[in-house]
Amino acid sequence: MDRRQFLTATSAAAGFSLAFSGESLSPARRQQLIAQEIADQKPKRVGLIGCGWYGKCDLFRLIQVAPVEVVSLCDPDKRQLEKAADLVSQRQESHQRPRLYGDYRQMLKEKDLDIVLIGTPDHWHALTMIAAVEAGADVYCQKPISVDVREGQAMLAAARKHNRVVQVGTQRRSTPHLVEAREKIVKAGLLGKVGYAEVCCYYPMRANGNPPVQPVPDFLDYEMWTGPAPLRPYDGLPHKRWWRTFTEYGNGIMGDMCIHMLDMIRWQLDLGWPKRISSSGGIYVQKGGKSNIADTQAATFEFDQFPLVWQHRTWGNPPDPEYPWAGFIYGEKGTLKLSVHRWDFIPTGRKEPTESGTAVVVDKYPEDRTEKDLELHAAEANRAHQRDFLRAIATRGKPVADIEQGHISTASCILANISMELGRTLTWDPVKHEVVGDAEANKLLRKPYRQPWVHPEVV
Repeated sequence: MDRRQFLTATSAAAGFSLAFSGESLSPARRQQLIAQEIADQKPKRVGLIGCGWYGKCDLFRLIQVAPVEVVSLCDPDKRQLEKAADLVSQRQESHQRPRLYGDYRQMLKEKDLDIVLIGTPDHWHALTMIAAVEAGADVYCQKPISVDVREGQAMLAAARKHNRVVQVGTQRRSTPHLVEAREKIVKAGLLGKVGYAEVCCYYPMRANGNPPVQPVPDFLDYEMWTGPAPLRPYDGLPHKRWWRTFTEYGNGIMGDMCIHMLDMIRWQLDLGWPKRISSSGGIYVQKGGKSNIADTQAATFEFDQFPLVWQHRTWGNPPDPEYPWAGFIYGEKGTLKLSVHRWDFIPTGRKEPTESGTAVVVDKYPEDRTEKDLELHAAEANRAHQRDFLRAIATRGKPVADIEQGHISTASCILANISMELGRTLTWDPVKHEVVGDAEANKLLRKPYRQPWVHPEVV
């Protein structure tokens, strides 16, 4: 860091310290102070890799909270890329149309970006994130950070080597009503001693159709879209969201949905790595479609403090209709129920909650009302997460969902899938970063890459 960078970071840190100067500040007041500091910053040059649903969602929330100039967009789908460029030119203050790329390497070769957002399918997160920090950018990377444990190690090492801020899109850590629950219930000691936690998802999240193989559309570079993953015959399913239902590109519902709730409980209770992980499951009900992810799975993450248990089903009804995707913390003095929509605290011996909170929906941005597929309940959480990212950039500190925390939560979910595949409990050594006494499991910490792509190494 040279003298100019040092003075800039020191000045920014002095300003942002106001937002963290005392416990008397409410979460809303902290957000207000951070927003004021961000508004005075010099505009950041931004690029987005992956212009689908959540890539655009993250980018548009960033535009809403900060003075940025979106200069580059990248996607192997030309139609998706053009639509994203049209929207960006409408949304950003300058109305400039960004430069368009089909290959992220060409975009990053310019080395003119302050921030890179990564909204690709999971199998592309590692290579794009590492290339972005090598190009000098700070990165906002969607969760899970990787499709195998060794990728995550390499990503963490690259972020630290290049001194880059990397925020992971586990925005439950910035969700206003969950921040409120953490401060009012967990930090206040209302739970007493915690001895157990559960996380779950009961959403229908599989592609259960069986479409025929078809020609690749001329607007899609399917080779580039597939990248290091296995090249499946094109049938239209993986492209646009349904890639999540194939193990070739991700880690199923465990890697897509459990990571959010597992990370949320880890953050609420300041948990580190689990010491043992066990899981079982498979395709028990929805056997007709091409999706190859488990429709039913249970997992136990054993922490030093207590076990945390996960359950998902893509069929049937949830046991608690109010909490179909959620976390439950059980303490001697009460139970805390947490979801993206609400929270409830029920003291031991009571049937009804004595304290509750709901998601904050801010009707300040007219474009939110018409944005396709926007999750309004999550929009304010995303904005808060972007503000925290910018605060960390200004101070050169760690964001609330730092890459290391993202790696722990991601790798824990991957280890659960490995346990399910092997049919045995895994004991994890976080120092050596390996499964204790299990060579077969350790081989599965790295997925093979399709040539000519090369798996990243820890440097």
